[in-house]
Amino acid sequence: MTVSTHVLDTGAGTPAAGVPVRLDHYDADSWRLVQEGETDENGRWELASPPDSEPVPEIVPGTYRLRFGSGRYFAARDVRSYYPEITVIFLVTAAGERHHVPLALGPYGYTTYRGS
Repeated sequence: MTVSTHVLDTGAGTPAAGVPVRLDHYDADSWRLVQEGETDENGRWELASPPDSEPVPEIVPGTYRLRFGSGRYFAARDVRSYYPEITVIFLVTAAGERHHVPLALGPYGYTTYRGS
């Protein structure tokens, strides 16, 4: 099972490199960190084994959220923006599924969908 994203800066028309990304799992009554990082030079981030060789965290059916640090991304580029963080909550219904959540990001709006 994988979780990935691709962030496009629609204002610049380029991949959004350096966007903070955090994946959390809802566990009974609170959110638990699964993994965090930031998008690469192509605007991509994927749940992966950390450099210290720990295994990829197990993704089980349930509720997950991706949190994007859009405010930090735009501030680093000296661009005013409206949304300091974008949160996308989605359901994993079966083990082994691929979940790709693209984000088209602008300083005053965003769009997301389930990708392939």
